[in-house]
Amino acid sequence: MAKIHPLADVQTEKIGESTSVWQYCVILKNAEIGEGCNINCQVFIENDVKIGDNVTIKPGVQIWDGVTLEDNVFIGPNVTFTNDLMPRSKVYPEVFAKTLVKKGASIGANATIIAGNTIGENAMIGAGSVVTKDVPANEIWMGNPAKFYKKIN
Repeated sequence: MAKIHPLADVQTEKIGESTSVWQYCVILKNAEIGEGCNINCQVFIENDVKIGDNVTIKPGVQIWDGVTLEDNVFIGPNVTFTNDLMPRSKVYPEVFAKTLVKKGASIGANATIIAGNTIGENAMIGAGSVVTKDVPANEIWMGNPAKFYKKIN
């Protein structure tokens, strides 16, 4: 059974066993969250979001429609995802861009992930980086814009 803090607003029923959702989280009704996840306080998860098993999401993260986090992903504090490349107030795209964070990837604190990109398996994104293009598996990327730093063994 999932552990949901009484001060969280969890509208979805699709939450796996042993997942913890802490206070002041909002999770909308169509979101899907796997088993063994730890969703820290002050996290917002929109409807068209899929989160795998054993994912850690630190405080201050918003996960918008179109974002998928595969198994064993780490999302650091205040990571920012986008899903609209040309945002305007009250003007919505027909389809939001899709962002995929593959198995075992880690994203450092305050990084920004621009919509429509894929972060490969076991990749690492340095704190404060801005990801503007796909990141291959088993690589560390850092900076603004994020660039290749080194391979992970």
